[in-house]
Amino acid sequence: MTDFIKKYIDVNNLEGILLYCLIMLFISWFFSLIFRQLLILFLNRSKKKGIRNLTSLNFTKNSIRFIFFIIAFILIIGTVPFLRKQALLIFSGAGIIAAIIGFAAQAAIANLIAGVFIVMFKPFRIGDYIKLDKERVGIVTDITLRHTVINTFENKRLIIPNSIISTESILNHTIEESKVLSFNNLKVGLNADIDLVRKIILEEAEKLEFSTVDEKNVAEVRVIDIHESYIHIRAYIWISEPFQEFKMKCKFKERVHKRFLHENIEMPIPKRRIIS
Repeated sequence: MTDFIKKYIDVNNLEGILLYCLIMLFISWFFSLIFRQLLILFLNRSKKKGIRNLTSLNFTKNSIRFIFFIIAFILIIGTVPFLRKQALLIFSGAGIIAAIIGFAAQAAIANLIAGVFIVMFKPFRIGDYIKLDKERVGIVTDITLRHTVINTFENKRLIIPNSIISTESILNHTIEESKVLSFNNLKVGLNADIDLVRKIILEEAEKLEFSTVDEKNVAEVRVIDIHESYIHIRAYIWISEPFQEFKMKCKFKERVHKRFLHENIEMPIPKRRIIS
């Protein structure tokens, strides 16, 4: 292909070199586009087979354009006499420049290697609900050569370099299954009927949209502690969609509070002793 192009283009002058580079880059872009479209077709067929294929194929799709442009760059350097001569001078006679280039590319190479490791060992995948800390929580939407994209619950895109996220401790809610056990803390008065409180909580737990309360996944209500002004109660509820947990907890506590008021359940009231 390069010999055919060089037959009609003089690569010994500046205009010919520029034209040759543009043609090679266009060919690279064209073939990368074809390969990306073929992968997208294969990706659409593979969605039914599981999300693991989606992660690997999406990463490969993101890598294709970069790989084709690297190949085009190497071909251009290797086939244009002037550029080949300059490249040999740089890499053979200018070790300092090569070292500077290598140091500048260190972060890019680290991100690339970390991205490959993420796809190979799969600590998380596209579509997983992950948590790095209190602020960095959301759904993985993309894994590229350089970074991982997380869509937060505020619908913001969090972009983290692969070299950083690969060294973080990650809580993955959906790596094996999406079901999680939700802890819901409640407080009632010291004289509240605990049996009635437990009955109300269990009834409201069964009504939740994402609750998986059944014979196998039984919701539990436990008395955690008794304080001087209230009883600390915790409800353990299995949830099928972990990224809906916060919304579920809000609805659950609101409904339970309304039931407590309706059933005249004693609410916690701080008690203070005034000494005059």
